[in-house]
Amino acid sequence: MKITDALYALKYNPFLCGQYISAFYSSLNGVEENLLLSKLVIPLSTHPIYKHSLARAMFGDTKRSNLWSIFNDKALLYDLQERIDSLSDLTDKSIQYCLINDWVEIDPETLSVISSESFKSTKACKPSYNLGRLFSQFSPSEIYSFFGATPK
Repeated sequence: MKITDALYALKYNPFLCGQYISAFYSSLNGVEENLLLSKLVIPLSTHPIYKHSLARAMFGDTKRSNLWSIFNDKALLYDLQERIDSLSDLTDKSIQYCLINDWVEIDPETLSVISSESFKSTKACKPSYNLGRLFSQFSPSEIYSFFGATPK
């Protein structure tokens, strides 16, 4: 195994990324068929630039972050579709890890993921937690359209 492969496996593993998925769904509200959004969580929460913007997002009465203020330079997302495709298998394994640990449940009839009370978020999960808050009240088609990506 090459050193680069070992570092990749260390950073992108279902045990760590499962926390991102759980934190995202713990803050996501008002979105039907939200399972479709799972493919965006890891690519955006681990993005070298946007993970810092997401971690600093503000949600209050005086200042409120939104999709347009966080993702204001879409040129930085030129590789988002490629990231979605390459991290798709990791997303699936991370969701399985969350299901095994009872952090989330999936309603197959509505294609919705429901967060469990047993998950405790960590500081490392803040970008994905805030991403869930940003995506709340938007439909999956609106979100994918905003990013110019397609779910697969």
